[in-house]
Amino acid sequence: MNGGLVRLREILDDITPSERKVAEFILQHPADMIGMSIAELARQSGGSQAAVIRLCKSMGFKGYQELMLKVAGDLQGGKEPQGYQEIQPHDSVETIIQNVSNNNIQSIRDTVKILDASMVAMAVEEMHKADRLYFFGLGASNLIAQDAQHKFLRINKTSFSFTDPHLQLTSAVMLTSQDAAIGISYSGETEYAIASLKAAREAGATTISITKYGHSTLSAIADIPLFISSTENEIRSGAMASRITQLNIIDILYLGVASRNYDNSVTYLEKSRAIIHDVKGQR
Repeated sequence: MNGGLVRLREILDDITPSERKVAEFILQHPADMIGMSIAELARQSGGSQAAVIRLCKSMGFKGYQELMLKVAGDLQGGKEPQGYQEIQPHDSVETIIQNVSNNNIQSIRDTVKILDASMVAMAVEEMHKADRLYFFGLGASNLIAQDAQHKFLRINKTSFSFTDPHLQLTSAVMLTSQDAAIGISYSGETEYAIASLKAAREAGATTISITKYGHSTLSAIADIPLFISSTENEIRSGAMASRITQLNIIDILYLGVASRNYDNSVTYLEKSRAIIHDVKGQR
């Protein structure tokens, strides 16, 4: 049981100032908070007991005990990573190789800590049952949607993704209760993704979101919210580590669905591989 420190870092910008005092104290002194009462933590952090309780709720925890157990689990896992590294002027190629690779690796590891396995299982089940899958996303998230469509088509799962946001909206209103719609947006606040997923839900489709951890409009709309971790600062527009974690979630969902009907999935994969090989278009 871990992931407390990751969750705290992810929601720092979305909580009240009093909650942030408590969160920053825990991040700076994680070992010290273990065993503290709510009153002690409030006094040491300069916050209040109410702020501690609100922080636990903001993190989706049942109470303070769960927060403490999550942080304790992080400490048992070894030394916390050094954090995400941004590009600096005149970085060497060797430094860039190490920083980009370490950022991607850390994003995936942090996502594993906060990913709710029960929600993933629900998403896999709904996607497996669905007649059609629709993936909605703009910009870098649309690349994730296209990758998802490509993967699921190769196991004969009817899937769609559209680069045109108007086509995303148009298709969303045509969905039925037999379909599943997956909205992809790191921020969870992309207007077209929100509108598309909302329309899909109103049409009766099962809705799934893939967003950063915390409260967002897109995750609130989804029947099944899935969360990723990726603390990107100055190079946010590059969507670097967040793209890797989104792709990782898609791979998890894809293999989850494929394993539900393993023999058929293997047959379809072999067919698609054979036709691509026959026309000399090997990947």
